[in-house]
Amino acid sequence: MTTIEPPVPSPDELSAFYWEGARRGELLVQRCANCGHYLHPPDAACPRCASTELVAVAVSGRGVLYSFTVAHQAFDRAFVERVPYVLALVELVEQPGLRILTNIVGDPPESLSVGAPVTVTFETRGEWSLPQFALAERP
Repeated sequence: MTTIEPPVPSPDELSAFYWEGARRGELLVQRCANCGHYLHPPDAACPRCASTELVAVAVSGRGVLYSFTVAHQAFDRAFVERVPYVLALVELVEQPGLRILTNIVGDPPESLSVGAPVTVTFETRGEWSLPQFALAERP
């Protein structure tokens, strides 16, 4: 059986900074230069003050598991060998409501719980890297 590679990012004008940062192992989001609000996914204007003065900034990569679901069926042939996999919303520590749609990797789905601390990791796909998250080391 031939292995089908999962899709890779297709950056556009708004998201190019995010994917370039991920390729370097940095988690970048936009921040409004006017009011300081962080935003993700990338947008053309700040949802708080409507400013278009947005800058890409590195964030810590730490957060909590806000919500998740476990996919037991692959809806794309490229993911057949990855089932089950976890689709998640991670809320970053930098700001309440700053959430990233991602995957949780490295731990079995049954070990996950809402509110669990997570940290970013990067999965290389071809010339790109995708921000993924894993359970954080607990003290």
